[in-house]
Order: sequence, then structure tokens, then C-alpha cells
Amino acid sequence: MGDISSRESSDDRRAGRIGIGLALDSVHLKILGVLRTHGRISVAALAERVGVSRASAYTRFEALRADGVISGFAARIDPARVGLDICALVFVTVRQDMWHQFRATLAQMPEVEYCAITTGQHDAMIQIRVPDVGAVHRLVTERLANVPAVRATETVIILDEVLRRPYVLPSDPRPPEPAHGAPAGSPGAGQFGMTRFIRAADGRADLQRDARPEDRPTARE
Repeated sequence: MGDISSRESSDDRRAGRIGIGLALDSVHLKILGVLRTHGRISVAALAERVGVSRASAYTRFEALRADGVISGFAARIDPARVGLDICALVFVTVRQDMWHQFRATLAQMPEVEYCAITTGQHDAMIQIRVPDVGAVHRLVTERLANVPAVRATETVIILDEVLRRPYVLPSDPRPPEPAHGAPAGSPGAGQFGMTRFIRAADGRADLQRDARPEDRPTARE
């Protein structure tokens, strides 16, 4: 095997470094991109997809594991197929002197799939998966409500999980930046979701034209 690190360019080093002497370059990111959807791929197939030799693919893969970039492998399942049809987010306000108890309590709740400490109105966001809406109600009102560390909760039922990725990478393609100004064919107007926005300066003339005296409804005598 050759010395891979000696062939790294300055551009390849911008993404970061891993701790055993290899730069985290574009090839490492390609490997991670393949593993995102093909976690059980063989080294030979991985090398072919990435476009490097088998020895290079193996060396880089082991480097990513040794450095902790790859922290482990796990199966992904369809929650509904195992009877967990409902996903909900529970926003929690925590008593500031009882964080340790809050964390310990969550560790004992198998329904909790994910928890993050957040900024804003609430202190934490919990994602849960349960069989039905009744299970959500029981977890929030009978269990979380009785935890001394919990001051208040707000629950949101997820209707549809539109996108769920195992992880994102800095090399993932980004959409082009929108051009400054209004979209062509709609002066002063822009689309965001289902809402139409009109900038005040550009839209004022249209609003004034729409409000001309001859266009206004007249009072009936």
C-alpha cells in the first residue's frame, strides 16, 4: 500500500482531519456517501463505487473507523411495520436545578427515540414512537407530568415523515442560490410555499393602481 496521506491536496484537507494522519478528503466523503445507503457493501464493491483500489478503500474505511468518524453500524427499520404507527414531538420545559433527574428519567423510557436540548421557549425536544395516540396521551399526562423535573410540555403529532436521512455530509450537493430580486414574470412578488409575498416598494404602485377612484365601489343612494 502506498502512502495515501502524501498525495492529499490542499483542497482535500479543507473538509477536516482524522486523527491517524490521513486527511479527510473527497474520497473519504465518497465512502461515507456510499455507506449511507449501502452499509453492508463489500470492500471490493465499495472500492469500485468510489473509484479507488481495494487496498485504498480498505485503508480509508479502517481509518474512518479508527478515528471515530464511523461510530458504528445498525439496521434501519420501518417503525410502522413493527407496530409503532405514531410519531410525536414533545417539547419540555425543565426545572433548571433538576436536569440530572430529567436525563435519568428519559433513559428509562423506551418510547423515546431521540432527545435534544434546545434554545427557545422550551428546554428540550423529545421524539417518541408509540402504537397509537392513546399511548402518546398516557406518556405525556401520566408519566412525564409526574416527573418532578418537568414543569410543562407541549405535544405535536407528526402526520407524515417527509424526509429522514441517516446523516448528512458537507459534500452533499447544495441547491443554487436564488437570484436577488423578484422572480421573472412577477415583479415585486415571490413564492414561499403556498404564500405570495409582495415587497412594499415594488408592490406599492400595483396597490395604488388597484385602489383608483374609478375602481372603488360607490355608495348606493
